[in-house]
Parts: sequence; structure tokens; C-alpha cells
Amino acid sequence: MSLSDAYYRILVIAAEVPQPDKGGGAPQALIDGVKTALNLLAWIGTAAGVVGVLVSGGMMAMAHRRGGSSEHAGRLGLVLAGCILIAAAGPLVSWFFNGGQDGSPGPTPTSN
Repeated sequence: MSLSDAYYRILVIAAEVPQPDKGGGAPQALIDGVKTALNLLAWIGTAAGVVGVLVSGGMMAMAHRRGGSSEHAGRLGLVLAGCILIAAAGPLVSWFFNGGQDGSPGPTPTSN
């Protein structure tokens, strides 16, 4: 098989994939299931962040009581950075995929 044959087959396969803007799309049951799973993951991530902050704070308190160093402050910073990432994930993905449809400017392509 030559390279042009492989390229042609890839194009034929890609052309048969349903395109959302051409009337194709995912079944509503699949969309609802994915939304439910993503919402569940967001709640689990938020709960894990709260638990991480509580555990880091408790470890900092125990280290302070014993007169230890504050290496736990770095751990708390990482937990807080993770919380920010979890909280910003949904809006960032929406911003990239909606591309200004909701009134925001959306990402702009850079020219090299």
C-alpha cells in the first residue's frame, strides 16, 4: 500500500464520521451520561480539594505544636493550586470550545 492509498483511506474514513454541524451528533442519552459523569467528577475533585486543605492544615498545626519546620506550606500551596485548576477546568474548556459564542472573545490563533 502506497502512502497516497493510506491517505485516501484515512480521508474516506474521516468523511464517514458524523459531523455535528451537518446534522449528525451524539444521542441525547450519551450526552446526558457524559454530563452526569463530568458533574460527578467535578464534585469529587472539589471534595478531594477540601479534604486536602484540611489534612494539610492539620499537619501544619501538628508540626507547629511540635516546633517542626513548615514544609507543609508547600503541600498546602500544591493543594490550593489543584483546587484552582479543578475550579477553572470547566470554564476554560467552555471558552476554548465555544469560541466566543457566549459573548467572550474566545481563543485567537497566533501567526508565526
